[in-house]
Amino acid sequence: MLHRFSTFIAGCTVLLILAGSLVTSHDAGLSVPDWPTSYGWNMFTFPPSMWVANILYEHGHRLIASSVGFLTIVLATWLWTTEPRAWLGWLGVAALGAVIAQGVLGGLTVLFFLPPAVSTAHAGLAEIFFCLTVAIALFTSPAWIQEDNTDPDRRAADGTLRRLATTTTVLVYGQILIGAAMRHTGAGLAIPDFPLMFGGIVPDHWTPAIAVHFAHRLGAVIVSAFVVTTVSLVWARRPQRRDLTRPALILVALVAIQVTLGALTVVSRRDPWINSFHVVCGALVLATSLVITLRTWRVEFAAASVRLKPDTTDDYVGGVRIGSDQSVGSVRLQPDQIAGGVQLPACASLRRGSPEREARRRQPDHRGQA
Repeated sequence: MLHRFSTFIAGCTVLLILAGSLVTSHDAGLSVPDWPTSYGWNMFTFPPSMWVANILYEHGHRLIASSVGFLTIVLATWLWTTEPRAWLGWLGVAALGAVIAQGVLGGLTVLFFLPPAVSTAHAGLAEIFFCLTVAIALFTSPAWIQEDNTDPDRRAADGTLRRLATTTTVLVYGQILIGAAMRHTGAGLAIPDFPLMFGGIVPDHWTPAIAVHFAHRLGAVIVSAFVVTTVSLVWARRPQRRDLTRPALILVALVAIQVTLGALTVVSRRDPWINSFHVVCGALVLATSLVITLRTWRVEFAAASVRLKPDTTDDYVGGVRIGSDQSVGSVRLQPDQIAGGVQLPACASLRRGSPEREARRRQPDHRGQA
């Protein structure tokens, strides 16, 4: 249930990013000129009859953002009170802090009349919050918790793949920030042709807007190269790991779509919907790259899962609840078996407090008797 709820929030965040990008694409950021009120009304009582033209985009964005904020409060509380993995509870707190800060930044963009720096920070923090929701959804998924870490192919460390996947994710985020700066400084058509730039491979003259636009195009080439390299390495070294190969294929497809949408944005003279879907697709590229990165670090996360909250009972091993039958999920724990990614030696397969171990402890010791 927790996994479904966190996945739902991640999906709502995609909708929120789309709504926010439509606001920018339609230049509707100041169509509701006050904050936190809407034309003096409480945000939630603002009459629908006044939701016209660009007001619909801006006010709708605020309502969706508020809804995501309330859902995040529930998620953070849920994680903090029920999740045995302490670090995951703190991740929920981080998500809550991010969505609060995001709301404040959104308000500041209105109060200070859309300053590019604040608007870009608002866009960048939105991507961070989205990544947090995706990570929580991944960490709470049954596949993550019950993954068979006894498979040597899964447990084997691959430093090269980890570094490459991590670098790719960082580069994708950097590319999104450059794109956000380009959008919020009005540089989306600073170079008006595609694939050439003023008829050449590089611009024949430069302005700050042209430099930002050129950096975004160059970034697209660099990110695409890193994505192709990462995906190729996944298939070369981990072809049996479907948890890596499937998102790798999705990542390649998303990058191809993203490049196409970027080209169409220029060719269509910044059509609002094409431009907005370009933003959303960029967020999906980032999320998919993040999933691959986190899965390459799966064993380390499993090891961290043994550090439970102080008040957690002994019915957990590796962050996975163990019932009275000493099983993880539907798999019965045996000596030297992996539970939650942590090796359990025979002497530690039963934790203190379990009925079996207590019974064994109470048995009389007949050693040394004739």
